[in-house]
Amino acid sequence: MKGTLEKITAFNPRPQIEPVRLDNGRFCYVIDDALLDAEALVALAVELRDRFSPVDSSAYPGICLEMPAPVALRLNGFFVEHLRREFDARRTLRVRCRLSMVTLPPHALRPFQSICHADGQHIEATQSIQACVAYLFRDASLGGTSFYEPARAPQETAELFHDTHRLSASEFTRKYAIAPGYIGASNDWFTRVGGVAAKWNRIVFYDGSMLHSGDIPAPEKLGADPASGRLTLNGFFTSRRRAA
Repeated sequence: MKGTLEKITAFNPRPQIEPVRLDNGRFCYVIDDALLDAEALVALAVELRDRFSPVDSSAYPGICLEMPAPVALRLNGFFVEHLRREFDARRTLRVRCRLSMVTLPPHALRPFQSICHADGQHIEATQSIQACVAYLFRDASLGGTSFYEPARAPQETAELFHDTHRLSASEFTRKYAIAPGYIGASNDWFTRVGGVAAKWNRIVFYDGSMLHSGDIPAPEKLGADPASGRLTLNGFFTSRRRAA
């Protein structure tokens, strides 16, 4: 299985990296034709579809399958060789990799799933976090990724994030006028500063501490079938910050 996984998750050795400037002056990085055999990775997800399960510990509104260490190490190798220099990242301390599928209908979302989020909330000050998402579906209307900035004062924003875990969906809607549903355009609380459209076998790398969310413009198309749903390969890299 190890050899098979390494073959399936082989990345383009000569990637064309496109920097995408966001409205807040920051960047994400887009690579098309990222995997040498993306179809094989989808086939693996179909084969393992019964092993996908909900992730209660994160904001992810769907099901996931953690990838074994060889896949995570291969993804980290690609990150180190081609992307790490673009971030405040000197050495990778931890890396996680999973296959993921957004599956929840809008009405089933909890408050923290109806807004954008950032990764790495509990890492140390000497560490940074980077993330990536590879789109393994051909229907672009299943959605890409958007990035946001708070539109309110820090104290107000902090209270809102706290309440996403404290209040019920109905209480949260009454207080903040944010009904259950996937965030898309700017609202009274968050300003969309840019995004990347989904494209088959495209991968996007970004600073995980930036507020972000998957774009879900057509939630009626969501499903749990890896062959037709919003299947992605997600990576998270906890890194040592560069020396000042």
